[in-house]
Amino acid sequence: MAVGAEVRTGVRGMTRSVPRAALSRALAVPLALALVAFLPGYVTAQPGPGGRDAAYWLQLTLTVYAGGRLAAMVLTRRRRLIQGAFWLFVYVAMGVAPLAQEVIGQVPTPVLGPRSDTTTAITLVLVGCVAFDVGALLARHRPAARVRKARPSAQVSRRRLWLLIAVAYVGSAISIAKLGGPAVFFDSRQAISEASGGGDSHVGSAFVRGFGTVPALLAMLILVRWMITSRMARRTPLAIAALGGLVVVNAVVNNPISNPRYWFLTVVFSLIFTAFPRSPVMYRAALVTGVVAALVLFPFLDRFRYDSGGYHPVESTSVLEPLTIKDYDQVGMFANTLTFVHAGHGHTHGRQLAADVFFFVPRSVWHGKPLDSGVQVGQWMGMTNTNLSSPLWAELWLDFGPVGMAGGFLALGYLCARGDRRYAQRTLEDGRPGTVMAVVIPLVCGYSFILLRGPLLQASGRIGIAALCLALVTTFSEDRRKILR
Repeated sequence: MAVGAEVRTGVRGMTRSVPRAALSRALAVPLALALVAFLPGYVTAQPGPGGRDAAYWLQLTLTVYAGGRLAAMVLTRRRRLIQGAFWLFVYVAMGVAPLAQEVIGQVPTPVLGPRSDTTTAITLVLVGCVAFDVGALLARHRPAARVRKARPSAQVSRRRLWLLIAVAYVGSAISIAKLGGPAVFFDSRQAISEASGGGDSHVGSAFVRGFGTVPALLAMLILVRWMITSRMARRTPLAIAALGGLVVVNAVVNNPISNPRYWFLTVVFSLIFTAFPRSPVMYRAALVTGVVAALVLFPFLDRFRYDSGGYHPVESTSVLEPLTIKDYDQVGMFANTLTFVHAGHGHTHGRQLAADVFFFVPRSVWHGKPLDSGVQVGQWMGMTNTNLSSPLWAELWLDFGPVGMAGGFLALGYLCARGDRRYAQRTLEDGRPGTVMAVVIPLVCGYSFILLRGPLLQASGRIGIAALCLALVTTFSEDRRKILR
C-alpha cells in the first residue's frame, strides 16, 4: 500500500474512511533525514573538547537508532501514542542531549565513576531500547486468540462522572486554599514549595497537590471526550458549564508556571490526543513539535522554577550548552547508579519496585522503606540537591540487574504496543463517548515522560490518585441509561 493511501472498509457497499496517518513521501524523507542524520550530524560538528571514545560512538549510535524509530512512529499509518512518546523521550533525553554533552565535555550532574561506567550505561540503554522494540514486535504478531464471548468494555458511568467533577472542584479548592490562594500558582515553583512546607508535611502536601491537580485534569479529559463525540453533551448546559469551570481550574492548578515541566507535558499531550482522537495531523505535529520544544524551549522554561531573586538566566558560549541542564541528566545518573551498586551497595532485588507499588504505606509503619532511587544515589554522591532523575533503565537495573532490565523493557514494549492497539480499537472502531480507554491511553502517553525520567517513587502518587478516580467512574454495564452517550 502506498504511503498516505486511504483505507476504506465497510459492509454492503458502504465505505468508511480511516484517517491517513502517514506523511507523503515528499515530507517523509526530509523528516527521517532530519531526525536520523541532520540533527545528530549538526551536534557532532560543533566544536568542543569532548573525546571520541567508545562512549561517544555508542551515544551517537543510540541517537541515530532512536531517531529512526521516532521517524517510524511519526510516519506510521496507525497512530501509536505510547510508543511515540517513548521514542520521543529516548531521542531527546537519552540521545541528542547526552550526545551534546559528550561533544562539549560538560554534564549537568557530576559523574563520579570511571569512564567505563558511562560506556556501560549507554550500552544498557541501547539494549533496553532494542528489547522494547522486540516486545512491540511480539505484540504485533500475537497469535490469534480463540473465539470467545466478547467482554463488555469499560465505560464512564454518567452519574459517577458528576461525582468525579465534584471531587475535582473540591480537591482543587482545598489545594488552592492550603497553598495561599490562586496568586501563588502564578508566581514560581519555589513559591509553591515554600507554601507547601517541608519536613514531615512533605508527603501530606504532595497528596494535597495531587488531589488538586489529577482529578481536575481527568474530569476535564472525560468531559472533552464527551463533548466531541456526543451531540447530547453539546446540548446539555450543565455539562458545558462544568467543562468551562474545569478549564479555568486547570489553568490555575495545572499551569506551566507552578508545575514541573514534565507534568505540564502530561497535561498538553493528554489534552491534545483526547480532543483530537482521529487527527493524524495533530499526532504528527505533537511528536515533531515535541522534539523542537524539548531541545529549544524546554531548557529556558526553568525560568519558572525560582522567583526573581533565585533565577539565573541561561548563559552559554555554545549552542549546545542549554542541553546540559539537570533535566537531561538521565545517562549520567544511570552511570552513577552503576557506580553506586559497584561500590558495594548491590542490587535491591525488587525492594525499590515494592516501595513504588506500596508508596502509600507510611515510613512509621514500614521501617526501612527505601528512598527514591535518585535520592539514594544523590546522597551517596554527596549532593546537596538530591532531586535527581533515575530513568527507568536505572530503576530496573538497580532492582534486577541487566537481565531483569532487558526483560522489563521487553514486557514494556509488549504492553505499550497492546495499549496502542486497544486505543485504536476504542477510538476508531468503537466511537462511544464513554469509552474509558479513549481517555486513559492519552493520559498514559503524557505521563510516560515522568515515568521514563523517574524516580518511580515520586511518580507513584499521581498514578494512585488517577487509578482511584478511574475506579470511581468506570462501569462495565451495557445499559445505555447508565453510561455516557
